[in-house]
Amino acid sequence: MMDLRPVGYVIGLLVALLGATMLLPLVADLLEGRGEWPVFLESAIITVLTGSVLAMSCANGVGEGLKIRQTFLVTTGVWVALPFFGAIPFVFGETELRFVDALFEAMSGLTTTGSTVLAGLDGLPRGLLLWRGLLQWLGGIGIIVFAMVFLPELRVGGMQIFRSEGFETMGKILPRAQEIAGQIGFIYVFLTMVCALVYAGLGMSFFDALVHSLTTMSTGGFSNYDASFGAFSGAPEYAATVFMILAALPFARYVQFVHGNARPILQDSQIRVFLATIAVLVVATATALASFSSLPWEQAFRQSLFNITSIISGTGYASVDYMAWGSLAVMMFFFIGLIGGCAGSTVCSIKIFRYQLLFASIKVQIRRIRAPHGVFVPQYDGRPIGPDVLSSVMSFFMFFVVTLGIVSWGLALTGLDFITAVSGAATALANVGPGLGPQIGPAGNFSGLNDAAKWMLTAAMLIGRLELMAIYALFTLKFWRN
Repeated sequence: MMDLRPVGYVIGLLVALLGATMLLPLVADLLEGRGEWPVFLESAIITVLTGSVLAMSCANGVGEGLKIRQTFLVTTGVWVALPFFGAIPFVFGETELRFVDALFEAMSGLTTTGSTVLAGLDGLPRGLLLWRGLLQWLGGIGIIVFAMVFLPELRVGGMQIFRSEGFETMGKILPRAQEIAGQIGFIYVFLTMVCALVYAGLGMSFFDALVHSLTTMSTGGFSNYDASFGAFSGAPEYAATVFMILAALPFARYVQFVHGNARPILQDSQIRVFLATIAVLVVATATALASFSSLPWEQAFRQSLFNITSIISGTGYASVDYMAWGSLAVMMFFFIGLIGGCAGSTVCSIKIFRYQLLFASIKVQIRRIRAPHGVFVPQYDGRPIGPDVLSSVMSFFMFFVVTLGIVSWGLALTGLDFITAVSGAATALANVGPGLGPQIGPAGNFSGLNDAAKWMLTAAMLIGRLELMAIYALFTLKFWRN
């Protein structure tokens, strides 16, 4: 029988750590003077005690490292437990959310999705606003380490192709993994601080600059205002675009850059494809906006650049209601949300490298049709792609499409219209944030959805953030057999 004590130990430690971070919004509430600080004190006590008791009760089962099956349980268990406890301040606080809404908000935060059920953000206590930002920031650094350490070893969706560029794990070269994860954490903190300073220098208040830097670098998209980034315009939009792009690049490349090797970040094909995709989309959209509307060219370019970068990176900020840009633009925003950024970044969705692998495989198949007796091997960055990697990628695409269909169908059964159901399923699975339509689009939120839809979307956010198959593996009989 599988030993669950190491799993419980890791989950307990991380739950206790989450409880400790609740002291930061407690301080923010104390400084604001609205009397909301007891909410975070109570939440912190509950969370720290629960996590500590779980960790101590399982400490005697900690061994040399996690086995593969235990790692699957840890990755899923952590991302289930943390949103559960992260929801407590939303239940106890001024929002007084029902549990389904509070869990939706916390899951959206920690998975860096950015969908929200809250309205009237402008008047919420600063502690709750900071807590939303912290949830996304913690989720951002968590997914980087998760993508670099666990996914290659779990052979999820082709991520094993990056094992040699990251580090070996699972107790084989664990000190090396801890060292690089620590360096990634330092870079993440540094870029967040720089982002906050830039925002403050461009006119944001200290609090707005802090929270938006947390949600920008995590590509989460929670804002302090119902108008999202529409509360700011001009230079802050350009600054946000730069930092969203930086957050969408592989953090392992930053580690190499810091150590004096700039070539990998300049030669990484997924970085080049990602930046080229943004450039093409922005130029085409800005040209169309400037031509068919009364917007000046600079404003059309800025709005296109910001909103396209926000959606393709999965951040989910909105500076305008791009639903008003016409059906062609709306369709574009739907599909670019399914692209995502680079592997090993804070970005969500399918990710650029999987499309590259897919197209490499299609190219080889076409060449084999033209020359049946030829020997053709698909390549990525000049290296041959193994059949196990291609199989993982094809399986990922298949599972993504099937899951998207099932979630869309389930949402439709709850009474949602076609656009809301399909875009809601897509935005949850891809962890993008806003959907399409008047209800969950960039000018709306998810508060008006029925409870069944919220539960399904909460589950979809979790499944999408953990790359689908890390979740589905738990539902196979073989996984639980000795």
